[in-house]
Amino acid sequence: MLVLIAIAAFCSAFVGGLSAFYFRDKLHLVLGFSAGAVIGVAFFDLLPEAIKLNQDIFSIATTTSLVALGFLIYLILDRLLFIHPHEEEHCENPHHEKKSLSAFILAVHSMIDGLAVGLAFQVSPQVGLILAVAVLSHNFSDGLNIVGLTLKNGGDKKKALRWLLIASVAPAIGILATLFFKLPESLLGPILALFAGFFLYIGASELLPESHHGHSTRFTTLMTILGLVVLYFAIKLAGL
Repeated sequence: MLVLIAIAAFCSAFVGGLSAFYFRDKLHLVLGFSAGAVIGVAFFDLLPEAIKLNQDIFSIATTTSLVALGFLIYLILDRLLFIHPHEEEHCENPHHEKKSLSAFILAVHSMIDGLAVGLAFQVSPQVGLILAVAVLSHNFSDGLNIVGLTLKNGGDKKKALRWLLIASVAPAIGILATLFFKLPESLLGPILALFAGFFLYIGASELLPESHHGHSTRFTTLMTILGLVVLYFAIKLAGL
């Protein structure tokens, strides 16, 4: 199962990147749906599962504090390392002028997503599958962003395709890496709580603003709501 999901993660990122060459003006709807899916998986899947796994170890307040910690960790990494796909001419952050590592950092970002999927499968197949749905939609936007950044920073199509290939392989590597180690059960709950914080940040800070950038918010908002609703019912159908 993990091998198939790793292949799907590669395909999702690669197709997203190819779409950036031809259909970028239409992809805000996909990003809107992806934002809803990522936020939905945090609220409806990761957080409840983390509370359940931690119930004999931590209080609910401690678990939600770990979610907040995950949010803050990702915030700090985002501000210090991760490069955003926004329009640079309107960016006043001097750190975002240093673009030589931007594509590499986005690839590392994608690999972390893959690790999250693999670790979720160590909790249960249902949790892993639901998380995989959100990550696959996020991989699509990662592929889109890495091509957009490379072209925006003066790279040609060949260079953009090379970085897209690297970024597409990255989540698959993250997923497959978890086949070679298994975390103690006592760590799975806290890690899911941290990942819930990660995904809340990704959805709220990265995907939502990018989906609305330069477009009417009406349809992208509807797509975000649709992403939340789809994930809610998918999780209910999975019996989580």
